[in-house]
Amino acid sequence: MNESNTQINVLFLGDIVGRPGRNIVKYYLGDLVSSEKNPYDFIIANVENASHGFGLTEKNHKELSEMGINCFTSGNHIWDKKDVYSYINNSDRLIRPWNYPKGTYGVGYRIFEVKNTKMAVLNFLGRTFMNPVDSPWEIIQNEIEKIKQEAPIVIVDFHAEATAEKICFGKFCCDHKISAVLGTHTHVQTADEKIINDYTAYISDAGFCGAHNSVIGMAYESSLKRLITSIPERFDIDENPVLELNAVAMSFDAVSGQAQSIKRIQFIKNISEVNT
Repeated sequence: MNESNTQINVLFLGDIVGRPGRNIVKYYLGDLVSSEKNPYDFIIANVENASHGFGLTEKNHKELSEMGINCFTSGNHIWDKKDVYSYINNSDRLIRPWNYPKGTYGVGYRIFEVKNTKMAVLNFLGRTFMNPVDSPWEIIQNEIEKIKQEAPIVIVDFHAEATAEKICFGKFCCDHKISAVLGTHTHVQTADEKIINDYTAYISDAGFCGAHNSVIGMAYESSLKRLITSIPERFDIDENPVLELNAVAMSFDAVSGQAQSIKRIQFIKNISEVNT
């Protein structure tokens, strides 16, 4: 096999927040996914905030699928749009955190075929400062060898609040020869991308896709009022046309699953200037 066939290139998009997030992803991907010059073999995005900041509607699931995103990860907000229950079991790309109790709608991981190589994408919730869920540590301990027998490349979206928990989980997953652990949930891209022990690509948080001047995707005014008064207020999506996309680009050896590179991406664009 030549080098192009033994290397798998993956783009992971941070949490997509509302229509601004969908718009910047659509603009960034553009015709790239159908181009012969597309550098990515597989695209993953966290979509738990993609529909007005909370959850994912079936309409937006279809819209994002048509952009060329191959796999959707999620988190604790995936249940916020109630129509998710009507389609999650039939989706061929959406996964929810695996460490919800048995019997929960949907699945916690999927295995895809990419350039004649099997790739597994897993999703977990953290447990520090989060609602109670099953142990992700035990699931990795008990299930990962079975998955790796089928898929040499294993990518984990760890949707968690605490940085220390993310770092420790990344090291734990490296001990189990997992190819990548990518933090989501806080919407702030961290500057700690690395390859742990020459094997596992890692970043504490991939960031978000949404309004650049927002408060993690939400309007400043509604965020400020909620924080000053401590009274639950509805968060409004920031609709400013200056948008931001955060992501990481990675490459993996198709045979061993070992990470070869990880690079942060930050792209900012005023979409009101597009086609003007």
